[in-house]
Amino acid sequence: MRPDGKEIILKTKSFDFAVRVTRLYKYILETKHENVLNKQLLRSGTAIGALVREAQNAESKADFIHKLAIAQKECDETIYWLELLKTTEFISKKEFDSIYKDAIALLKMIRSAIITVKRTKGL
Repeated sequence: MRPDGKEIILKTKSFDFAVRVTRLYKYILETKHENVLNKQLLRSGTAIGALVREAQNAESKADFIHKLAIAQKECDETIYWLELLKTTEFISKKEFDSIYKDAIALLKMIRSAIITVKRTKGL
């Protein structure tokens, strides 16, 4: 919780997304027996939340922005792996659409946070 009592939405959303990615990883592994692309998805999809957590403990505003910028890259990479898994038919359009929508929303939130901090701190 922030001092004003509001939940840190980015932290929650990125953790929830990591849970979804982990469940999708398990599903693909069990049903399609695909491990190479799937591991890439797991790595990038769970890194987002870890980087958001790291940003919370940043040593400076510049470090905070840097951590979120890496999270942004990981999120965009995750979108790539999702698109590839759909195109190669490891996941269905329905499975893709649901998690893809969340990934895009998370990417927009991260970008917005970076822009906001840069504007308010003159970076």
